[in-house]
Amino acid sequence: MTFELREMEVFRRVMELGSVTAAAAALNVSQPAVTRMLQKAEARLGFALFVRERRRLRPTAEAQIMFPGTLGAFTAIELVQRMAGELREGRAGILAIAAIPSLASSILPAAIRRFREMRPESAITLQTFSAHEIIQRIASHRDDLGFIIGPVGHEALVVRDLQSTGLACVMQPGHPLASRRSIGPEALADHPLICPSRNLVLSEQVARAFADRNIPFRIAVEVSHTHAACALVRAGVGIALMDGFGLMGARADDLVSRPFRPTLPSTARLVTARLRPASRLAQDFIRALGADAVKSDRPRPASQSRAGRT
Repeated sequence: MTFELREMEVFRRVMELGSVTAAAAALNVSQPAVTRMLQKAEARLGFALFVRERRRLRPTAEAQIMFPGTLGAFTAIELVQRMAGELREGRAGILAIAAIPSLASSILPAAIRRFREMRPESAITLQTFSAHEIIQRIASHRDDLGFIIGPVGHEALVVRDLQSTGLACVMQPGHPLASRRSIGPEALADHPLICPSRNLVLSEQVARAFADRNIPFRIAVEVSHTHAACALVRAGVGIALMDGFGLMGARADDLVSRPFRPTLPSTARLVTARLRPASRLAQDFIRALGADAVKSDRPRPASQSRAGRT
């Protein structure tokens, strides 16, 4: 036994306004039409909704029980309709972004500001994870956009290369190597090094650069966050090796950075789910990244992505 939406609307109006005449006027239909719809609804439901007393309608106990649920149903319908309109007009929505910490504090803040200027009524959730976690979250559709550095290797994802930076050696202004224009493994051999985690591709690349010159690669302190690396440099622990994105977000204006040679590029990458079409919010955020950040608007399979730092 169903209560059809139009009949539910008639029931709601009669309950609110207290008469068939007033309900008919509010719905812009005839009084007999309202009466017929109520009678059909009562026949299907199997119980009366109203009884007439002294030329007025009195709701039955069953009608009183049903009325709050009816109001809730219409509230939900109106909410969905309003949400659909706001999404259609680009006035609302939530965009879920997952990023590694260095990108969350470097290239994303300016993009988020531009996006908010385009979509002031929209909201963003920005959470930081490891590259591996981000890949899994995007593949399982838990987030809309993922930002990582390094290989992807997941067939369910599509990757866009963003901007690239090189590796930098970060030290105190008075350090003996601060006067150099660039720094290689030979110059770093006798200095304590603060490096990214050994399981990251960047550390593997640095280790290979040292091995190619037959120089031992010794890590004094292994860190996972650039802010910690800079704090260790300030404390005089050693020289930090970090990519440009980490340096950009670390606010290390009081420190000196010099390019590491040979050049070891790190490329920021945008990953999206292959089988999940990008929402209008996601498309607008990609545009907000700017032409300088997005090398190409052509997505390519994750299996073809070049290696870099995770």
